[in-house]
Amino acid sequence: MTDNLNLPPFEPKISEQGGKTSVWDPVRKLWTPLTPEEHVRQAFVAYLVNYKNYPISHIANEQAISLNSMSRRCDSVVYDKSGTPKVIVEYKRPNVTITQKVFDQIARYNLVLHVDYLIVSNGLKHYCVRMDYNAGKYTFLQDIPQYAEL
Repeated sequence: MTDNLNLPPFEPKISEQGGKTSVWDPVRKLWTPLTPEEHVRQAFVAYLVNYKNYPISHIANEQAISLNSMSRRCDSVVYDKSGTPKVIVEYKRPNVTITQKVFDQIARYNLVLHVDYLIVSNGLKHYCVRMDYNAGKYTFLQDIPQYAEL
């Protein structure tokens, strides 16, 4: 299923639900429509859990936040052991180019959560930045950090 993505292979649970293909989301513990963006989310979460040692219990998918009195949803948020948000991940379909507009979207979410890392992925390209609030800047990282590094 991840043949066309730049992520390690994984075996999602797939089902036909009401004539539509659905995938089991082990984070939310529910079946969700298998859209191209959801495909990227499931592959990326599997990568974080299986290769970067992120505890699945510390990941929230479709995390609701309030931004300027409007309800928004972060695609994924990773929390540390104390429940503090550390990472926001924004997913796009593989055919969506990751642009400044995508980073602007995740940066707006970060006004609320104030995390250390922002990750954007379309399944083919993955960008991770580490925030440095004291210096008022961010640094692009070569790789996604291990959970223990957060």
